[in-house]
Amino acid sequence: MTVLPILFEDGEALVIDKPAGLPVDRPRSGGRSVEDCLDQLKLGFQRAPAPVHRLDQDTSGCLLLARNPKAFKRFSAAFEAREVDKRYLGIVAGLLDQTEGTISLSLSKISSADKGWRMTAAKKGKPSVTHWRTLAVQGGLTLVEFRPETGRTHQIRIHALAGLGAPLLGDPVYGSGKGGPRTMLHAAGLTVRRGEKPPIVAAAPLPADFAALGFADDAERP
Repeated sequence: MTVLPILFEDGEALVIDKPAGLPVDRPRSGGRSVEDCLDQLKLGFQRAPAPVHRLDQDTSGCLLLARNPKAFKRFSAAFEAREVDKRYLGIVAGLLDQTEGTISLSLSKISSADKGWRMTAAKKGKPSVTHWRTLAVQGGLTLVEFRPETGRTHQIRIHALAGLGAPLLGDPVYGSGKGGPRTMLHAAGLTVRRGEKPPIVAAAPLPADFAALGFADDAERP
């Protein structure tokens, strides 16, 4: 049984630390997913919690779950209204010319019979904005903090390639897929504002595969 660490808990929300390799939704081909773990996350409640957003299968870190339909609707609206602050850590394959900046690229979905679907930068696509800064460099790799304003599919992955000119290490779609055990992206922090209520604040510890590449001491740089 997969045990999912809980980073935040109250009467209407849970934030779990999703491990890399575990998809949120049950794959068509079968296999374990976050869906299979929801009953064990009831924690005394009658309803199983429901994921409010999605992380790619390879992406580790903070995943928000709502404990009732009313909370789910409110949290979903917060994401739409950009009332959610997200902090990601990514390792890109290469060195960057600048140390920080903002990537503003519209994204569109394309598909082909041989390569399947992917996102691409396109003027007629949906606007997407990501703020970024370099945290550390090790052996030709760069640890980057990403703070996306929008939440487009694969936004950080395509922004790393098209905006920084360096794909995420291990990314098989927007990079070579080599050099890392997976697409090296981690949802390190999540803050959800709730009006007069205290915000939901969660932080996921750095995964072992990030630390193994020499970035253990650099992830929390202010």
